[in-house]
Amino acid sequence: MQIWVDADACPKVIKDILYRASARTRTQLTLVANQPLQIPPSKYIRTIHVAAGFDVADNEIVRLLQPGDLVVTADIPLAAEVVEKGGQALNPRGELYTEDNIRERLVVRDLLDQLRGSGIETGGPAAFSKGDRQAFANQLDRLLAQSATLPVLPGSAGAA
Repeated sequence: MQIWVDADACPKVIKDILYRASARTRTQLTLVANQPLQIPPSKYIRTIHVAAGFDVADNEIVRLLQPGDLVVTADIPLAAEVVEKGGQALNPRGELYTEDNIRERLVVRDLLDQLRGSGIETGGPAAFSKGDRQAFANQLDRLLAQSATLPVLPGSAGAA
């Protein structure tokens, strides 16, 4: 499993958790952004700098994503594409998007977008909290532990 991060809007505290987890588990971590990023020196962490523009980073993540990879994003349409392509999508608050819940999240997102477009104030997300950070770290640990226990299939990159 490789971890991809929709990094432009990802909170710094979440990036810090990801840096430590990548080093601890020796998991490749790639941050995709349309601005230069400062990352700690590590052979497991890299950045991809894409051009500015609507969904450019999202499209690059989807293009490079392999089934079983993890994408960290709060972008629900990106999460839907990730799930459709066989990846896993985790938002910075620790919610794992799945085939069972992504359609509902898209419907709610679209409804709120329509309401905002008609001038109705819908408010924004709650402030990012310690509980959100802990929920993210716990879910990430579960996903990394699951990935570490998956058997290596003959002919895959990890086969001996």
